[in-house]
Amino acid sequence: MAKILIVDDSVVARMSLKSCIPKDQGHELAEAGDGAGGLKLFRSMQPDVTFLDITMPDRNGLDVLEELREDYPNAVVIILSADIQKQTQEKAQRLGAFSIVKKPPVREVIQAELLKALAIAGVNNG
Repeated sequence: MAKILIVDDSVVARMSLKSCIPKDQGHELAEAGDGAGGLKLFRSMQPDVTFLDITMPDRNGLDVLEELREDYPNAVVIILSADIQKQTQEKAQRLGAFSIVKKPPVREVIQAELLKALAIAGVNNG
């Protein structure tokens, strides 16, 4: 069982992502609707894996990622975005994103990335 945090300003996007995460594995899911809320929830929950949107109104996901990596250098963060330009991808990688996934989420892609992320995070997934 893993602790998974989803940070996205879109309720629909969060619901869509949650539907891709296997329900039969007992993962603890938490959600935040903005970057500040995501940082606060991350600090209290210390999730094994965080799914982080880039485009949010208060703080973009890259700023959130940068702040997370300062305090939690081993945080496993999967970036989600509908528009991933090469420059954005490079910055996310430089900031230490585990991977970058294009929106809308595809079940098989999300599950594959989650399995790899959980292995890196040292979570036994079965």
